[in-house]
Amino acid sequence: MHDIKTFEGTLNNVGGRYALVVARFNSFVVEALLAGAVDTLVRHGVARDDIEIIRVPGAWELPVAVTKILAKRDYDAVIALGAVIRGGTAHFEYVAGEAAKGIAAVQNDTGVPVAFGVPNVESTAQPSPRSCPKAVKKAAQ
Repeated sequence: MHDIKTFEGTLNNVGGRYALVVARFNSFVVEALLAGAVDTLVRHGVARDDIEIIRVPGAWELPVAVTKILAKRDYDAVIALGAVIRGGTAHFEYVAGEAAKGIAAVQNDTGVPVAFGVPNVESTAQPSPRSCPKAVKKAAQ
């Protein structure tokens, strides 16, 4: 394995600007994701002045919002945050699937990295492990 070239990024900021596009719906999960994302960026050297938070209604709106934001502003990366919770209808599948496909398309079309932070959980009683700030900190270390 020593003779194989490996290319790998670092976890230190090199002067980038970051947009966090945050869904308001299911805020009891999403706000913890936001706190963890900001904390992680700052701990890895990103200045708070280089982080902008843009709020949208829900996960469904994330792809179009990220598209419009990247058309107007220059960011080195975007973090899309939301949460989709299964209910008694097929709505869950539509929202979760389209949010994922839409974010992937934006990233592929623009060439700007877009992190997909939209956990899908079965119920409000099952919060995502990603929404726990301590778990986010532990995973980032």
